Amino acid sequence: MGTTCHLFAVDADMVEGERWVRSMAERLTRFSPDSELSELNAHLGEWHAVSDLLASVLQAALDAYAVSGGLVNAAVLPSMIAIGYTRPFAQGTGLATLQEPHALPPLPEVLELRPGAARVSSGIDLGGIAKGWMADRLANAVGSDCLVNLGGDLRARGEWPVEVAGTTLLLRDQAAATSSVRKRRWGDVHHLIDPRTGLPAQTGLTEVSVVTSTALEAEVVAKTALLLGPADAPAYCGANALAWWLGR
Repeated sequence: MGTTCHLFAVDADMVEGERWVRSMAERLTRFSPDSELSELNAHLGEWHAVSDLLASVLQAALDAYAVSGGLVNAAVLPSMIAIGYTRPFAQGTGLATLQEPHALPPLPEVLELRPGAARVSSGIDLGGIAKGWMADRLANAVGSDCLVNLGGDLRARGEWPVEVAGTTLLLRDQAAATSSVRKRRWGDVHHLIDPRTGLPAQTGLTEVSVVTSTALEAEVVAKTALLLGPADAPAYCGANALAWWLGR
């Protein structure tokens, strides 16, 4: 996944949990040409057979687009490639080819789903959506007393202390996530694209952490709040998060 993952659990098969995460990451990554997602991206404009698993994550991406007012947009892959984010960050960035930036197209115009198949008109990057989806699925599979951390997307079942934005919190069957432009950046460029411009976001916020009910929800709320900026993020978080922290 190109990030750090942890699984803490009571009376659970940790090896199987790690195997599941690696398997899901291999299927959902955009960096491997053999992944399910890359296979879909390679058939632009065509209906392509997809597994129930990939269909579920694609539906989650469409739902995230809707609830975020279009700010969480999985149709971001062309912009990611244009800024040079062409491979896992640990391997270094590629050559930026950005020439004429423009707003991303609405995701429902790019991604269509029907039973057993999907069609995309431009590249999809599931990114944080996949992380949140996986954290929720893994926590539900592991059992009633566990903590999952997939690259900062946290999901707790039972009570677990965690550090969020430098503060220790006790998550009780809750989730937390952080969206940030402080990491995965090179020079003045970073990986978080603002879909309204097609460029790395410059909103006046550099990091947002939230606590919500699920990891997928936390991922979406944190990213949306960061993209909204300091004027609108407090009200948005107040309506959609149990707790939050905004960093400038």
